[in-house]
Amino acid sequence: MSESTGTSPAGRPQFLEQTPRFDSDPISLGSATDGATPSHITVEATPRPNLYKRGTWRGDSVKSVSEALRLARSREEQEELLGEGELADDDGCYPPRKTDDPRAPNPHSSLPVYITIHKIKRLVTAAIDDPYSVDQLKSPRMNVALIRPLVDHLYDPDDVSMVYCLLVNRIQFLREQSYQAHHTTVNVTRANVCELIACRVLRRFDEDHEGREGLLMLANVLVAGFEPFQNAPLSVINDNRHAIHWAVKWRLTRPEYQNMLTALEVAIVSESKNFLSTSACQKIVENVYRGRIIYTPTSFIDILPDHYKNRGISLYDPRKAPYLNQYRLIVPRTRNVIEASQFIVLLVLYFFMMVAKADHTGPEHLRFSVYEIVFIVYAAGWVLDEVASIFEHGWTVHTENLWSFLDITFVIIFSTYFSIRMQALATLDSSNAKLALDVLSMAAPILLPRLAFCLMPENMLFISLRAMMADFTFLTLIACWCFGGFLLSMRWLSEGQDGYSTHSFIGIAKWMLWIWFGLDGTGIQRSAEFHWFLGPTLMITFAFLGNTLFLTILVAMLSNTYTNLAQNATAEIQFRRAVLTFEGVKSDALFAYRPPFNILALLILLPMKWILTPRWFHKVNITAVRILNAPILFLVSLYERRYLWKRSRMLNPPRRHTWLTMWERFGAHGELQAVFETEPPQEVVDEMDDVDDILGGDVWDNGYVNALRARRGSRAMSDASGGIFGRSMSRDPGLGRNGFRRRSTREEVGGNGLAEV
Repeated sequence: MSESTGTSPAGRPQFLEQTPRFDSDPISLGSATDGATPSHITVEATPRPNLYKRGTWRGDSVKSVSEALRLARSREEQEELLGEGELADDDGCYPPRKTDDPRAPNPHSSLPVYITIHKIKRLVTAAIDDPYSVDQLKSPRMNVALIRPLVDHLYDPDDVSMVYCLLVNRIQFLREQSYQAHHTTVNVTRANVCELIACRVLRRFDEDHEGREGLLMLANVLVAGFEPFQNAPLSVINDNRHAIHWAVKWRLTRPEYQNMLTALEVAIVSESKNFLSTSACQKIVENVYRGRIIYTPTSFIDILPDHYKNRGISLYDPRKAPYLNQYRLIVPRTRNVIEASQFIVLLVLYFFMMVAKADHTGPEHLRFSVYEIVFIVYAAGWVLDEVASIFEHGWTVHTENLWSFLDITFVIIFSTYFSIRMQALATLDSSNAKLALDVLSMAAPILLPRLAFCLMPENMLFISLRAMMADFTFLTLIACWCFGGFLLSMRWLSEGQDGYSTHSFIGIAKWMLWIWFGLDGTGIQRSAEFHWFLGPTLMITFAFLGNTLFLTILVAMLSNTYTNLAQNATAEIQFRRAVLTFEGVKSDALFAYRPPFNILALLILLPMKWILTPRWFHKVNITAVRILNAPILFLVSLYERRYLWKRSRMLNPPRRHTWLTMWERFGAHGELQAVFETEPPQEVVDEMDDVDDILGGDVWDNGYVNALRARRGSRAMSDASGGIFGRSMSRDPGLGRNGFRRRSTREEVGGNGLAEV
């Protein structure tokens, strides 16, 4: 805590101890007889908390109209093509590199990240002692008394790590809440305060930095890598040597980016959906997704690392970049299209293989066909790509993807199929070969929904379906655990006097499953075979608990999950969009090879990594990538040179990606859209540029209408309107400007002091 903040004797900041004060004079109950003014209770206005503002450029939160227009023009400018005076280097990066060194230095290595993290934790802990909801934290009173002073104190236009430090503290408070239940929800409130302050600080960065330089500044706040122990004291670093991850110790990741994470990744891990749904964050997410902003991402493990070149965060100018730019393969939008195409190829090969198997009869049915061999080779490359995606950003981030559970399920099914199929081939066992094909047939319910998830990733039905599947799986596992006792009881009851059992576990479980879902009551009818009294008692009790209680709880849980997601639909969609964007930026060179060529790259290039120098390995790698992906790179380059920085009118909010919008201008209300399609002329702009003078100061106090009249000069309101008042004034000179007849001189000044009616 800085000295300007101040603390109370109890250790709390002074701004938390400030309360309204009352005068100590007695209250006068009667009228004053001596002419003195009677004493009254006076309440002083609560002063704004006196926290030190760290270099903020905004003294208050009020923006003038001209400033708002300037910010709007700045946002539009960020979506236009880079100007001719803003030259990029031969890689298409703006600002251009200063030296020919292939590895750009870390521009944020001097920031005190470790100190900032602990400073924020102490400040928020001292400020929040009671639980509050998110709506209460957003109320005007809490905003003035708590949130805005903390934002003014923490915001520093030169410290781009502040948002990262706030989100790290959010994760810590959520972790403390998980094992300190006696603190009720105080830590949850502190975590929400950190997220709310991070949103305000990010908005300050967006408002105080304009133009393309502001876009770069905002990108550094969100996608620059920071290390939690950055610039910590040497004693702290030595005491936390064990905290270094095993991937760094085994040199499976880049040493200069060890333990580094971005603010965007921390927001995804902590599920800060309000933060990710802010306009400033979504602006960077959109630009990173389209490839306008490029950067070298941090990674967990790289299977095939090629980090000879390391570029900083920059804007991409396709006009200056080469046509065959292999780095465009890891742009999230391009990567998303490529992955969708790869999955469609996998699905087509799967159907061809299974249909060919179904058409064969006799001894040829279980033999390897050409379709099956092609499918195995391609699916192995697809599985390798999926495993590399898990290693790229870790299990936590990968599972936040919308269709990750479907991909992981297919990986398990294919691995099981491939293992059984190879074992059957080695032993020439036809029964195991048939079993392998039966296991692979189970992939059809996974692959078809996966295609729908891939084509409609922002559909609320699929987003809610993913969340409800997690709730359904959790409750099903609990039900199986609880009802396992009923299964064991009925199995033991089915044993006769001779010790033989008349019913198997599978048969009893089948009856119980039918009763649970209300399909059949055979189990109740045959429960007397276990015991004339105990058997029906157990089965009927299970029917009451399973079919009534558990299914009711399941429906209630799923309804509550869908309702919560539907109420925050925008935040959920933008959260999934941020996950898709962050996971789409890849650093592993293995992603530049399409299946099944990634298997060949792993088998050939990985041994070469230990033989060649980093420079020569980089040359061999980019040569192979450009040869194998030449058509894709050429088409991407042609498209981006024309459309990457072009702002389309069809993308203006509200975003309606439908062909019906083109017919709106031909309808009865087409002028409502056409009036905004062209910029107003200069004389209209000149007439609007004094809005600030009219809306503020003495001009507003003298009357808005009079100010308009004074500004327009000879033009009167009635003349401008051209209505009935204007015609009346031309016929009767006794009428005033507003169309009413003037009073006489004696009537002009009445009791209310008005000169005109």
